[in-house]
Amino acid sequence: MRILKANAGALTNFEVLEFLRSRGAGKGAARVMLPILASEFKVFDYLEQTAVCSNQTREIIGQFVEKCKSFNISKAEVLNIINIRPCTLSQIYPIIEEYDVRFPRSEETGDEEESEEPLMALVETILHVLPAPPSPMQEADGEVDEKVDEQMETSADENRVVETNE
Repeated sequence: MRILKANAGALTNFEVLEFLRSRGAGKGAARVMLPILASEFKVFDYLEQTAVCSNQTREIIGQFVEKCKSFNISKAEVLNIINIRPCTLSQIYPIIEEYDVRFPRSEETGDEEESEEPLMALVETILHVLPAPPSPMQEADGEVDEKVDEQMETSADENRVVETNE
């Protein structure tokens, strides 16, 4: 791989996970033989366990970035929203810098709800575009399915060994 433009920008957690996968990071037994640093494996393991990364795709991220252009928020704020996936106003406030200055209250009414309307629209966009993390029940079902698949593969391999020995 050739680097075309060094330090072109920050990456989302999904993009880092995708990059590590392209370098060969994984959960397989060959993992120890790959020329990947231990720190990269730790990052890979962390991102694999992160619920937000598990459901994202490049298309979803691109669609979300396009929709965020109308909200007048910075690239860093968009990046944090993608990585964190806040779903309430209380989770959005720490991400949007100087919210009260950038989205001021109406001078005439002093209505705080008017200043929250753009952020409520942003939260709705997040909920509609960015996929929700899998619920604990879905994750547990996935783990059970993986274990069943592994057991079926192991028993199939054992049957092949018995057949060849006869």
